[in-house]
Amino acid sequence: MQTDQIKSLRQSDVLDPARSAAMQVMFGQPGTLTSGDALPPFFHQLYFWQPEPPARLGRDGHPKVGGLIPDMRLPRRMWAAGRLAFHTPLRLGRAAERVSVCEKSAHKVGRSGPLGFVTLRHEIWQDGALCVTEWQDLVYREDPSPDAPKPLAPAARKDAETHEEITFDSTLLFRYSALTFNGHRIHYDLDYARDVEGYAGLVVHGPLLAQLLMLKAERELGPLKTFGFRATAPLMHFETATLCRNGRDLWVAGPDGRQCMVAKA
Repeated sequence: MQTDQIKSLRQSDVLDPARSAAMQVMFGQPGTLTSGDALPPFFHQLYFWQPEPPARLGRDGHPKVGGLIPDMRLPRRMWAAGRLAFHTPLRLGRAAERVSVCEKSAHKVGRSGPLGFVTLRHEIWQDGALCVTEWQDLVYREDPSPDAPKPLAPAARKDAETHEEITFDSTLLFRYSALTFNGHRIHYDLDYARDVEGYAGLVVHGPLLAQLLMLKAERELGPLKTFGFRATAPLMHFETATLCRNGRDLWVAGPDGRQCMVAKA
């Protein structure tokens, strides 16, 4: 098991246009992206994979903590929020480098028990220019108690200027996990998601919801300079979600009106 804390991680990758075109097709669009094209916002999630052998994976399918991410001594991981600054476009077909650091980590106690908070910062460079800065806020927590009441989700706003419904299924979640090399079992292993982590079904990836909101924002508002998002309630694979926008505020509403994510472009 990896236990030594490292201060930074550098990774190089060639931004293969076929991978980005596959993402377009996954969303039901023509796979038109090719070498030289600007990478759509957040598509960099398709690159800079961190493959680990089976012995270095945790029970949830993620790489074991203790390298760049400190061991918070808590078993459940969630990507709680993210912030991005888009400085200049990344170009497909060219090499790029991602430099990652752990900005901070802390333990706190919430209503549901002990929590661990970790913030990662990633800088993505290409041809000597800083193209994207990204912050990832991760939360670690204990396994759920079977008799603990489910937390109440906030209600979503009802003043959307534009909105669109989107459906999910296990195939879509599996394909997104594969394209982003995300081994987290809550997204494809129903027994694990339900019996170990206490969810009602497979969990739709927070970054997938953020990706859909970013593409909506870009279609309706133009090129993005910054984008921030925060997950507020899980969405299950069998649920229909509504992507909403009012001005530069965006959110995801569940079928029962609960707020699953909020964002600002």
